[in-house]
Amino acid sequence: MTQILSSALKAIILAGFCSAAARAAEIDVTVGGPGVLKFSPDSVTANVGDVVRFTFMQKNHTATQSTLASPCSPIENGFDSGFVPVANTTTSGFPVAELTISDTNPIWVYCKQANHCQQGMVFAVNPGDKLAQFQAAATGNTTATASSGSSAASAASGVVTVTATVTVSGGQVLTTTYATTAATASSTSTTTTDHKVTVGGTGGLLTYSPANITANVGDTVTFEFHQKNHTVTASSFASPCQALSGGFNSGFMPVTTDAQTFPTYTVQVNDTKPIWAYCAQTGHCAQGMVFAINADETSANTFEAFKAKAMSNSTSTSSSSGAASSSTGSASGANGATGLKLRGSGAVAVIFAIVLGCLL
Repeated sequence: MTQILSSALKAIILAGFCSAAARAAEIDVTVGGPGVLKFSPDSVTANVGDVVRFTFMQKNHTATQSTLASPCSPIENGFDSGFVPVANTTTSGFPVAELTISDTNPIWVYCKQANHCQQGMVFAVNPGDKLAQFQAAATGNTTATASSGSSAASAASGVVTVTATVTVSGGQVLTTTYATTAATASSTSTTTTDHKVTVGGTGGLLTYSPANITANVGDTVTFEFHQKNHTVTASSFASPCQALSGGFNSGFMPVTTDAQTFPTYTVQVNDTKPIWAYCAQTGHCAQGMVFAINADETSANTFEAFKAKAMSNSTSTSSSSGAASSSTGSASGANGATGLKLRGSGAVAVIFAIVLGCLL
């Protein structure tokens, strides 16, 4: 009798799971596209168990979880697809990130590419009547990854800004700014210099060349990305291989071996404090792929010390594999999401579902 009841109970539970799985919906959302900076649609209503499918189109975008209060800043422990670069020539096999909904609370999402959030590239699941508020807060922000503050407060605390501009294929220029604390800000020089830095190259080069430069206030540093898939990502001397909160980040720049033209990313220097950076590609920072502007060679925080500290790290904080169509990424979920699984041509997708019992 006990075995019969146990079997019946298992059957009821399994039937419930199968029924829920059968009712789960797949909701398609398009991210970007030629000349498009938006999620389409910009909001959806989803039930528990539904799957939101983000299909990444042309350019280089993310689907990054944020909050209603800070639309353009990542939430701690939230999901993040990472940058998903897609070439203009891609016509099929677009990368897909799948987000499984675990409750019906609102989920807020933005693209963390330079200045995209401020131009309204945000998305929400189950926003209720808060979507307009979320969108307004996003377009009212001044930085993509740091909370905005009043100019008076910034001046009092000695906060100055570094401005980064990105020129992507097609000539589109994207701009973002981030705050950096300085005891005093030097005046801008009347003459400025553009410093060219080559990133990567043929033969598997894992270098910035030159890797250590001196720049004046007002100078620009233009990073030209060569073969493979690299980034230039702001970090700190204490944590060379971890992205600096609110710092600049080029995103991954995949370049084919036969490329004749190369993407660039330009940073304008607004003070003479040291600026530290690294490549966020898997293992590159730990192999010494780091960069510095105005490292203080008279102190303990020299460029060589920064590089040595980086090489003592085993991993960097973000990664992306070779070509645009084979990017992979995942993160633990928060606030109603069980995790984001990124799929693309050549990538292995891990999708969790209760299916086996329904088929047996």
